[in-house]
Amino acid sequence: MSAEVAPKKVVLAYSGGLDTSIILKWLQTEYGCEVVTFTADLGQGEELEPARAKAVLLGIKPENIHIVDVREEFVRDFVFPMFRANALYEGLYLLGTSIARPLISQHLVRIAAEVGADAVAHGATGKGNDQVRFELSALALNPAIRVIAPWREWDLTSRTSLLAFAEANQIPIAKDKRGEAPFSVDANLLHTSSEGKVLEDPGVEPPDYVWQRTVNPEVAPDKPEMVEIGFERGDAVSISGEAMSPATILARLNEIGGKHGVGRLDMVENRFVGMKSRGAYETPGGTILLEAHRGIEQITLDAGAGHLKDSIMPRYAELIYNGFWFSPEREMLQALIDKSQEHVTGTVRIKLYKGSARTVARWSDHSLYSEKHVTFEEDAGAYDQKDAAGFIKLNALRLKLIATRNARVAKS
Repeated sequence: MSAEVAPKKVVLAYSGGLDTSIILKWLQTEYGCEVVTFTADLGQGEELEPARAKAVLLGIKPENIHIVDVREEFVRDFVFPMFRANALYEGLYLLGTSIARPLISQHLVRIAAEVGADAVAHGATGKGNDQVRFELSALALNPAIRVIAPWREWDLTSRTSLLAFAEANQIPIAKDKRGEAPFSVDANLLHTSSEGKVLEDPGVEPPDYVWQRTVNPEVAPDKPEMVEIGFERGDAVSISGEAMSPATILARLNEIGGKHGVGRLDMVENRFVGMKSRGAYETPGGTILLEAHRGIEQITLDAGAGHLKDSIMPRYAELIYNGFWFSPEREMLQALIDKSQEHVTGTVRIKLYKGSARTVARWSDHSLYSEKHVTFEEDAGAYDQKDAAGFIKLNALRLKLIATRNARVAKS
C-alpha cells in the first residue's frame, strides 16, 4: 500500500469487465474504502446493465452505481469540435480512444464532488497513453483530487495472478477469460481500437476476426452507395436531407460505412510514454465525416484560413493524443478553429465503394467558388489575365535578386 493516507471514498471508472471488477475489489481490500462506480455509455455497442448487476454482486450499494448515457455529449462536445480541425494524429489516426478519455474524467470528477469522494481511479496500465489522459484531465478539473492507478501499484503482474485474485474473491470470470485474450479492444461511438497479442508483430497482417465494425473491403458490395451530409458552421447536421442529432449522425454513418469496408487502419504509432505500439482501428463514420468536412471546406473556407488550419492541425491532434484536452493551448487553438468554421455550411455528396469514401460533389450558399473566374470559356471580363504579369514580376523580384547575388559571389 502507498504511504499516503488511504482514501475514504473512490469513484472508479468501471466497465464491468474482469480487469475493472478486480480493481473494484482490490480498492476495497487494499484501502478498505467505499467504492462508487461510473460506467459511461459511449456507444460501445455493449449492454451496460450487466455492469450494474456485477457491481451489486461485488457489494456496491445501488445508489453508488452511476451509469450515464453520454453519447450525445461525447459527439457534440468532444468529437465534433475535434473534427472541425480535421484532426489526425501522425497523419492517420482519428483519435477515437484519445477523445473519449477527457469526457470520462470529467464525469469522474463531477461524481466525486457530488458524493464527497476524495479520489478517483482508472484501469489504465502503466505502459499506455490512457493513464496520462485520465490523470491530466482529472487534475486539470480538480487539482486537489487524488488519482489511483492500480496497475502502477499492485503486484498482479500477469493474467494468471489476476485470475487467481478473481477466484479468491468470488469475482465471476467469463469462460473465455480463463485463457489469454487474443487482443485488447476499446470501443465507443467513434471507433474500435484493437491492440496486443495477435497484433503485437507489426510484420504480420491482422487476422480478419480482429475487424468488428467493417466488412472486408474485398467482399463489400459491388455497387457504390452515395450519401449526402449537410453541415452548419462546421458540424454535420443531416444525412441525405434528414436532420439528426450528433450521436445519431455518427451511428448512422458507422452503419453505412461499415458495410462498405470504410475506415480500417493498421498503424504503428508513437505513444506519449515513449514506445511504439501497433493498433488496428475501425472508424467508418469518422472517416466519412472527415472526408465530407474536407469537401465542404474546399468551397467555403478561404485559402489563408484553410492553410493556417492545416498548419496547426498536427499540434492540435498531438495535444488530444497526449491528454491535454483541458489545457489552455488546446482551448486557444479551438477558438481559432471555431472562428474558421463560421461559413462552413452546405452539403457534400460522398461515394462509398469497397473501402473508400470520396467526395464527388459539394455545394453551398456560402461558397467562395466562382465558376466565371476559373472557366476556360469566355469569362465576361471577370478576370483580366494581363494582371498576372505584374503579380509574377513582383513575386519573382526576390528570387532574381538572390540569383544575381549568387552569380556575383561565384565569380569573385
